[in-house]
Amino acid sequence: MTADEGLFELPSPEAAPAETVPATAPLAARMRPRSLDEVVGQSHLLRPGAPLRRLVDGGAASSVVLYGPPGTGKTTIARLLATAETRHFVALSALSSGVKEVRDVISDARRRRDQHGQQTVLFIDEVHRFSKTQQDALLGAVEDRVVLLVAATTENPSFSVVSPLLSRSLVLQLEPLTEDEVRELLRRAIADPRGLDGSVSLEPDAEDALVRLSAGDARRALTALEASADGLADTGGSLIDVPAVERTITEVSVRYDRQGDQHYDVISAFIKSIRGSDPDAALHYLARMLVAGEDPRFVARRLMVHASEDIGLADPTALQAAVAAAQTVELIGMPEARLALAQATVHLATAPKSNTVIVGIDEAMADVRNGAVGAVPAHLRQGRYTGAKELGNAVGYRYPHRVPEGVLEQQYPPDELVGKDYYRPTQHGVERTLRERLAKLRRAVRGE
Repeated sequence: MTADEGLFELPSPEAAPAETVPATAPLAARMRPRSLDEVVGQSHLLRPGAPLRRLVDGGAASSVVLYGPPGTGKTTIARLLATAETRHFVALSALSSGVKEVRDVISDARRRRDQHGQQTVLFIDEVHRFSKTQQDALLGAVEDRVVLLVAATTENPSFSVVSPLLSRSLVLQLEPLTEDEVRELLRRAIADPRGLDGSVSLEPDAEDALVRLSAGDARRALTALEASADGLADTGGSLIDVPAVERTITEVSVRYDRQGDQHYDVISAFIKSIRGSDPDAALHYLARMLVAGEDPRFVARRLMVHASEDIGLADPTALQAAVAAAQTVELIGMPEARLALAQATVHLATAPKSNTVIVGIDEAMADVRNGAVGAVPAHLRQGRYTGAKELGNAVGYRYPHRVPEGVLEQQYPPDELVGKDYYRPTQHGVERTLRERLAKLRRAVRGE
């Protein structure tokens, strides 16, 4: 659907959204759906009987948080709510409204309910920008249904909306439009009198390019279409081909918020792709982070952690590669440092995998926390102070370098942990050799 949160002023609390869109408005604004029948996408939320469908039709009484990326229809849905004659619609923007404005709306909504039996729908755009105090000001009115809250956010509400408000609302996630849905919007915009009214035609390859560039964002698709059509004005042509698209669109806008859930989702996918030994996917997510302006030091830190967590001694050079990439980031910086980050990413993704390092240290720490500490064996204690030998410290310690093998039988752990294995090498990479060597070492040290 052609939601366009950024191309119009949200209405004041005294007025519902205007129905008429001027002919000079951007294409995305002119093509915004006027009814549910014109909405494209979000079928999982708008099918008959679904909460959002019932809300638009005037039959639902639950407050909702609409969560999704730009251009998926959050504001369009909010505008459709204003068409219900039995409800009073008020819209606030978190960018320009404070606690006072929220309380004024609630006071007016209570008066309308008590005197006229009219329900107030309060739409708050970019609710994630509201402070905790501003969000808390809504709680009582939402719980008592003084207002029916419709809040829109591009950020995961689990991170950006206070828990009490979430518990009083339905959280509905809007999805990016599919390629077929974007195609439908493009074709409708070309033919519709509100849009380009058949003044241009779209070459199939150019349509493919616009669909790809949109990345599921309806507004981006329509804005790119309009820019491509405007670019034909100087030539007097009417066919939008791939060169016409390329002349106006230079780069896809990457959907990525360094402070929001995309930050966590993409870095999670990046690490999981490396862990899963898929260097191609890992490079894709690395590119998304770098193009979006992510701090390369953050990426480098995650690579260093991953080198020990998921590779460890299966490839001892993995940590060296990650540390070298981090040093390159500090010494050279971007854009050249992207090469070292990419090299380390491919190295780690293609390396044999082992999580024995993290498993070993976590098991050891768990035992310590559970009280399995025990006394340090007397022969391992510090003996270089007066009276130490009288206490038995360092007495009986055997120096391994005095035997040709460099390894001898001796107890090292506390009594309670004798025979406990924390490090258990896999058969992957270098650990296959370590596994054989460690078995011999343990037999020699433990006298087995």
